[in-house]
Amino acid sequence: MRVDLLTKEYPPEVYGGAGVHVAELTQVLRPHLEVQVRAFGADRDAPDTTSYRTPVELEGANAALATLGTDLDIARDCEGADLVHSHTWYANFAGHVASLLYGMPHVLSAHSLEPLRPWKAEQLGGGYRLSSYAERTAYEGAAGIIAVSDGMRRDILKSYPQIDPEKVYVVHNGIDIDAWSPNQDTTVLTERGIDPDAPTVVFVGRITRQKGLPLFLRAVRDLPPEVQVVLCAGAPDTKEIAAEVDTLVAELRQDRENLHLITEMLPRDQLTQILTHATTFVCPSIYEPLGIVNLEAMACGIPVVASATGGIPEVVVDGETGYLVPIEQVDDGTGTPVDPDRYVADLAAALTRMVSDPERAKAMGEASRRRAAEHFSWVSIAERTIEVYEQVLAKHRA
Repeated sequence: MRVDLLTKEYPPEVYGGAGVHVAELTQVLRPHLEVQVRAFGADRDAPDTTSYRTPVELEGANAALATLGTDLDIARDCEGADLVHSHTWYANFAGHVASLLYGMPHVLSAHSLEPLRPWKAEQLGGGYRLSSYAERTAYEGAAGIIAVSDGMRRDILKSYPQIDPEKVYVVHNGIDIDAWSPNQDTTVLTERGIDPDAPTVVFVGRITRQKGLPLFLRAVRDLPPEVQVVLCAGAPDTKEIAAEVDTLVAELRQDRENLHLITEMLPRDQLTQILTHATTFVCPSIYEPLGIVNLEAMACGIPVVASATGGIPEVVVDGETGYLVPIEQVDDGTGTPVDPDRYVADLAAALTRMVSDPERAKAMGEASRRRAAEHFSWVSIAERTIEVYEQVLAKHRA
């Protein structure tokens, strides 16, 4: 069986969980299938991998329009595949067009949903309507949809009620438990002035509305002064949210010298150092289909304090591998807390509870690593993904 994996992100151009997912999935599928990777970006040396740049005619065009132009180039090259498997709206349209053109089934993985990210209009302008159109068309036309959590499956069926529920499968994201493991080196911490022995809360994520960073920064005001905060946060979606985060960080630094902001994307060996020496990881997301960053932290042996939204409760076991913070959200697609002040207060309380009991936090961290290893291995995810392929192909051939 030949499967063409279509994606915007692929090493070395990875900036989010979807890119990590595709890279790992490719490696575990290749011993069992012929896999061709077709990815946006500059030329790559990896075998059976083809890169696609923006068509010259669309350079400088709206980002969404340029994306669809790249999709057409990708779709052209999918001839001969038994099945195409796309990831995120950026590549979904390529899979849809290839399916129409060559008659093979299209499977897509749902890592996020445009209807639940309306703040993207700030970044894309009219391109958000175009990305929404591309996603909806691909979802409604796909032969199979893989949701990364049960929560994501519910969101898909709510956002696109025309979809047959029987074609939506759940296959969780995974984690490489060997690559993401406790790292006792402290070189990076020392170089950046981070105290490896202080009670520490770490945030890792892009600066987007989705990740809830401004909410967390407001919660930091109520943390004990001895608690160190490390923000691995960059790639802001818009100038507006970048300015908001900068203002909040500046205000906090007036009274808190132990706040560290790292804006560049750290290589894994450096990030595992920071995670390993933290007391807890924080995930204040208002929208998170699963949250691979939580798995990365858990694999490094630290507990997680996270919003009880999306697929996060399928990863973080409240009271066992961390704490889940209740969040009642406005039902308008934005994920905005109904009572932001209440959420911020509850988040601060959960974080304070965690850092105030280091022995309990350590035990939760050990349980976190066990859970990541036992329930989210890439081997089992590869097996489940191949099962989906086989079921979709059987239906297609019937």
